[in-house]
Amino acid sequence: MEKKIIEGKSFPNERDLYRADSLVLRNCRFAGKEDGESALKESSNVELYSCLLDLRYPLWHVHNAIIDGCEMTPNCRAALWYGDFIKISNTRMDGIKAIRECHHVELDNVTSSSPELGWKSHDIAIKDCSIDSQYAFLEATDLQAEGLRFEGKYSFQYTERLRFRNCHFKTKDAFWHSKDCVVEDSVVEGEYLGWYSEGLTFIRCHIKGTQPLCYCKNLRLIDCTMEDADLAFEYSEVEADVDSHIVSIKNPYKGKISCKSLGELIETEDSVYPCLCQVEVRGGQPL
Repeated sequence: MEKKIIEGKSFPNERDLYRADSLVLRNCRFAGKEDGESALKESSNVELYSCLLDLRYPLWHVHNAIIDGCEMTPNCRAALWYGDFIKISNTRMDGIKAIRECHHVELDNVTSSSPELGWKSHDIAIKDCSIDSQYAFLEATDLQAEGLRFEGKYSFQYTERLRFRNCHFKTKDAFWHSKDCVVEDSVVEGEYLGWYSEGLTFIRCHIKGTQPLCYCKNLRLIDCTMEDADLAFEYSEVEADVDSHIVSIKNPYKGKISCKSLGELIETEDSVYPCLCQVEVRGGQPL
């Protein structure tokens, strides 16, 4: 079906383009005192180029959409929910809860300031994006990101099968209760990293912050460095190769930790688990 093209129009009313199909919108505005919501709800095969979205819930239950060079203002709350096969590029997304329970989403060169972004979404590809979000990607699965610059607390919790490469995180309580997530060639800044995770792996990463990686199962650090990492690895099952100083390690449960130097190994009498983990300072004797 040939797509209908609409250019330079305004859509201020509720459900202005409800159930649209095979539609291209260029330089259009979803804004106005009418304050209409759900402009493109239940639409399919729609493309938006250089459009302004300043109203609530514009793209719910949308199937097969392209969004390029657009702006979603803070008024554009909960923009994309329950959709699938959505490609977003060169776009700014600033409304709260911008993406939720969506499948097969691609984000390329997207800038977003959106609390609670990406909850319960699946099959997500992120490339060269800048995201500021608290509680981002809660319960998301099968996400792959490269070149992501991320800032925000409580990120990537209860997630499964996430993959990150060449990313930079400024966060807190990240990857709690995550399963089978891998972070490569990245910088992770933030306290209380990765608690209660299973199968969390860091490869050639720099990890900065207090009390990282406690209560973990099947935790792996491969050729990583750490900074300001005190009270690390408490009650964790871990295999770690750390090519830097660690401030302190506390009550590690199982596995082996090898590091360049160590300030203190703390094993307390009231530890919940026996401290069976082998801790080795490179070039020295096991502690």
